[in-house]
Amino acid sequence: MKATKAHWPTVVIVGVGLIGGSIGLALKARKRAGRVIGVGRSPASLAEAKRLHAIDEASTDLAAAVAVADLVVVATGVASIPGILDQVDTAARPGTLVTDAGSTKARIVAAWEKGRSLRGTRKSGSSLRGRQARFVGAHPVAGSHRRGPAAADPQLFQGRVTIVTPAAATPPADVEAITDFWSALGSNVATMTPRDHDRILAMTSHAPHVVAAAVAAATPAEARPFTAGGWRDTTRIAAGDPELWADILLDNAPAVARALSRIAGVTEKILDALESNDRRRLVSLLMRAKEDRDALGS
Repeated sequence: MKATKAHWPTVVIVGVGLIGGSIGLALKARKRAGRVIGVGRSPASLAEAKRLHAIDEASTDLAAAVAVADLVVVATGVASIPGILDQVDTAARPGTLVTDAGSTKARIVAAWEKGRSLRGTRKSGSSLRGRQARFVGAHPVAGSHRRGPAAADPQLFQGRVTIVTPAAATPPADVEAITDFWSALGSNVATMTPRDHDRILAMTSHAPHVVAAAVAAATPAEARPFTAGGWRDTTRIAAGDPELWADILLDNAPAVARALSRIAGVTEKILDALESNDRRRLVSLLMRAKEDRDALGS
């Protein structure tokens, strides 16, 4: 992990739930921000975040908060991020750094770049303009099935990977600045294109959520009293927010579908070995899976 002494006088977090709250707690614990302002729609949730010291100040006025920010982090559901980024860009001072924590990246980054490409254009009777903020997309690969500021953890990002996803035209200095931010929270930062991010996370995060949900949904009620560690470990992530996960899956639908097809192909091989009573083949398939899992360590 790159060492960083980065510090931001004012950080605004839009969406102070599990991820946003954990960002606030980590910033404050590591003394990386002078003040942290939380922005949201629910005064009660914001009050809880402030009580838990995830933020110093709370606001339901996004424009007013963003206007004084040195850095803005958008930590809302993926469906709302492009629209919120537009609002942030309108209110921010020129040159303000902006990042997000969305679990998908291609659509979010493309929407930002579409707006950025308008810079310098003029249209009669229109206020059309390019971007004035500096945005670099990111995804901290850390989380929980729990939600809300009460689930926030200042160590959530420690030693975990955050993927930074610049566009082709993103200035290297902006990528470095956002890398410094996520490193300052304890993350090990990797960089890849938004498209590569969505392709890889479909296999490592999005499709596994579908599989966990399928296992949970397929288990009959009369079997639930007899579930043990294996079933509970396998299905834990299925307890995540269905609305949030529906948006993630739909936003990355083609890549998720390909990942699920690949999983189905392996499942079919195992099913065929069972139906043909082929123990040798079954052991071989299970051993391949064990070796792949063991390669990751604990």
